[in-house]
Amino acid sequence: MKKITYLSLAFFTFSILCFPLYAQDTQNNQPPKEKWSLVTMDGTVTNIVKETREVTLKGPDGELVTVTASDEVKRFDEIKVGDVVTFDYYTYLKAEFREPTAAELAEPLVAVAEAGKAPEGMDPAAIVGAVVKAVVSVEILNRPNMTATVKGPRGNYLTVEMEDEGLMQNLHIGQKVILTYAEAMALSLTKVD
Repeated sequence: MKKITYLSLAFFTFSILCFPLYAQDTQNNQPPKEKWSLVTMDGTVTNIVKETREVTLKGPDGELVTVTASDEVKRFDEIKVGDVVTFDYYTYLKAEFREPTAAELAEPLVAVAEAGKAPEGMDPAAIVGAVVKAVVSVEILNRPNMTATVKGPRGNYLTVEMEDEGLMQNLHIGQKVILTYAEAMALSLTKVD
């Protein structure tokens, strides 16, 4: 009887020690995802940082996005929290589903010199801000609408439309993801009357 108890205890201990390795290996086997998107939407202004021209907007489905208003956005100073605006912006995303390294955790936001290639006919320098690599956390999962909202190290939010239902099911709140992305540069930002 003691032998069975010791074997059960040994198996239980082995399982506890190996499960995190298995789970991490499974997570690391998820290939990175990459895409460019042109987004046009209405949103309510929830925060404005005038010095950096960053505007956080809440979309019609509750999704949050922080965009930087390009110099082409006129009358920026007239926009205030609570305004409903229509805006267009491009985004580039590459998501890596793995644990961040110690160096990434120490410096969770870094500018990168090179990212993905822009689609044909698109000049990324004209439509996006700096390309950065960041350790982000999954904050909201809207599985019925296939969207995930992540929060970056500076407190900015980004809602991403998911295309892979299997990946969507494997994500969880609080999960760390490595994103390489072009900061959203708003091409237009117009008040809705």
